[in-house]
Amino acid sequence: MEHIISDIPAWMLIPFALQLLCIAVLPLTKLEHWWEHNTHKLIVSLILGIPVATWLCVNGMSPELIHQMVYDYIPFILLLMALFVTTGGICIKGDVQATPRTNTCILAIGFALASFMGTTGAAMLLIRLLIATISQRKYKTHTILFFIAIVANCGGILTPLGDPPLFLLFQKGTPFGWFMNLLPEWATTGVLLLAVYYLWDSYLYRKEPKEHLEADAQEVKKLTVTGRINILWLLCVIASTMFLTQENFAQWFGYAPTDATPEQLAEATHHMPFLLKLLREWVFIAIIIASMLTTKKSVRFTDNHFSWTPILEVACVFCGIFATMTPALMFLQQNPLPVSEPWQFVYCTGGLSAFLDNAPTAMVFHATASTLVESGATGLIAGIDASFLRAICLGAVFFGSLTYIGNGPNFMVKSIAEESGIKMPTFFGYMVKFSLIVCLPIYVLVQLLFV
Repeated sequence: MEHIISDIPAWMLIPFALQLLCIAVLPLTKLEHWWEHNTHKLIVSLILGIPVATWLCVNGMSPELIHQMVYDYIPFILLLMALFVTTGGICIKGDVQATPRTNTCILAIGFALASFMGTTGAAMLLIRLLIATISQRKYKTHTILFFIAIVANCGGILTPLGDPPLFLLFQKGTPFGWFMNLLPEWATTGVLLLAVYYLWDSYLYRKEPKEHLEADAQEVKKLTVTGRINILWLLCVIASTMFLTQENFAQWFGYAPTDATPEQLAEATHHMPFLLKLLREWVFIAIIIASMLTTKKSVRFTDNHFSWTPILEVACVFCGIFATMTPALMFLQQNPLPVSEPWQFVYCTGGLSAFLDNAPTAMVFHATASTLVESGATGLIAGIDASFLRAICLGAVFFGSLTYIGNGPNFMVKSIAEESGIKMPTFFGYMVKFSLIVCLPIYVLVQLLFV
């Protein structure tokens, strides 16, 4: 959305706000069961998104809408789906004793994997194993809540694969390896969250009824891994994300010289054919099909209890978010938020990430940071100062765990846990009972230490 044709009126932000209010409020009303159907989520997205799309097209801004939906939404949802399907074909069966040490180890493994197979991939790979492990425990909701924070969010900050906002920032031109600069923040946050979880789980473990602990000790099953072919498909997803970029296509297919400058690459990618621009996404679709065809149905659907519901829910909700977000992003480019310091970007990005979803929020503040670039500035990353990029990443990834809507996998984990009979807190209950008292203080400390 580099070319803004005309001013965006403030009232065009209303559909975006309504879309987010529906996500947050409808599950708490009498319409809760109506909202549970993905068809109804899609209907709401279309009701709010179609008028926005029509207005943009009538006012000559269809290129901005097309870019948002075709080159941001489609890659976003197909990457999530590729990770969801490939990891959904890997079944880790077993039931280990659910001691605080064991549970903490599972969370730590997920935290380490999240950056390399995505928070969605790591969450879907381990959530069913974790649920089976804690199934005999009386107190288990807290483990799912920490899983959302640790595995489905904070673990994924080291690569563009890790979290949707990082993938979108990668799309904007951030080098794949740059995110490894966030290793100190990643390690500090992980150690603190895991330590708090271990102490919390140890306290509740001592309160467990004796019969629950005895059942947990007796119902131990050896860990087995089936559907291992999907490890290959998962590696293909990772390699595709790393190497199948529009910039590489421009050079490989002769649209730009091998020594092209970033400006030349940007111009070359703009003139590439439509299908070539989305070649990586076609590869994602091929990987999804290959994963489905090469995995036994009994492994995926019977042993792993695979369901399309979580990813369809994300697809329907985010369709409306991306459509209605288009004028919001353009409005913020024309009317930048009053933030100019890196620490302000952490909290503003983080605060909006918790309620507006972290992927679109990262784009909002990337647009804001781009307005602060001085003429002739050097050393920019993805067109903005590196300190702002660091702050946006921290705010978007970490603070995405503050609500269920902060990150796509949050919804998926909640849905799977509830399908397994684990009672999860309401939207606001999650915040009051967990994220604001556990996660937020840790994130503030990390900001004070590193930003």
